[in-house]
Amino acid sequence: MASPVARGAPTCDWRAPRELDNLRRARAEEFLDQASPLSPGDRLTLRLLSDEALGGTYVVQSDGTILIAGHGPLIVAGLSLPEAEETIRSVLVESQVVRPLRNAVSLSLIEAAGVPVAVSGAVFSEGAVRAGERTPESRIGLREGEVSGDDNVSRSVATAIRAAGGVRPDADVQRIYLVRGDAYVELDLSGLAHGWAARDVSVAAGDRVIVPSRGCFDPALARPTPLTPPGIKVFMSNLTRSANNNAGAAIGAETTSLPYGTRLLQALVAMNCVGGSYMQSDRRAVLISRNPRTGQSIVIERDIEKLVRAVGRDAANPLLMPNDAIACYDSRWSNFNEVIGSIGSAVGSATPALLLGGVN
Repeated sequence: MASPVARGAPTCDWRAPRELDNLRRARAEEFLDQASPLSPGDRLTLRLLSDEALGGTYVVQSDGTILIAGHGPLIVAGLSLPEAEETIRSVLVESQVVRPLRNAVSLSLIEAAGVPVAVSGAVFSEGAVRAGERTPESRIGLREGEVSGDDNVSRSVATAIRAAGGVRPDADVQRIYLVRGDAYVELDLSGLAHGWAARDVSVAAGDRVIVPSRGCFDPALARPTPLTPPGIKVFMSNLTRSANNNAGAAIGAETTSLPYGTRLLQALVAMNCVGGSYMQSDRRAVLISRNPRTGQSIVIERDIEKLVRAVGRDAANPLLMPNDAIACYDSRWSNFNEVIGSIGSAVGSATPALLLGGVN
């Protein structure tokens, strides 16, 4: 198992994503220093000096436009707030709605909505996600009345990655790519996972986030961080003589939802597979997992008592991944006792028939 990656350490098997071949590599300042562009769903306040009727609250439509009465759709998505204000001002001045004064048009942001972002690469659930989505209770300006300004801190690369299930332990968090239009920037977000400074970047509608794989396992990424899932869902089965069903084995929502970073032995304790009488001490556990890189199914079998008592248990005690499955099997003594019990039950049920046969 590979040791945790140090900042600046070479990767195990790193390759730049092929999707970047035809794109322009931008300077970091182009993405880091600019404000988050306007996106569909954002709410804006427009104020005019000469025509109060056209002023008011506007919502950026799904096609990236706003609709001002008497004018065609104005595209504002992808523009910064000052750029959108200048675009509206130019149109209204040209149509003689306002005079060409510097303060004739004022545009301010009420609320930055969640945005759709595509996330791919070394994450647990690739696909389209929404970053910065708000609950009805956290909407800005709906209860407070008229407000101006909003900073949706959840509309960021790290939040988009978390929404895609978080990075896998083989992810290269030092080289995460944000693609916008025909340009991309390389981001080092390793500080969010390893405890040093890192600057997250705001995302806009239509952005893409690509997380490359290092090709080797980093256990430091198998724990809750701003880039990884806080917890995982694990499927468990513990159908033994002493627990005839999962409910009897105390397997419920609290045990199957485990903190990320839980190892097999800890999960076995949670599902009551460890301890008990000597008759139960020779039990076995099976872990059913899947290689996140290749998608190939993996089955691992462990002797539970040996796993508990072994000095080098960590090497044989794997970290659990989302959607793993664990099953406990009875010990040989329990199986033998079950066979004896079955034979006894069969003889007991057959005895009346044998007696009746003897009477005849």
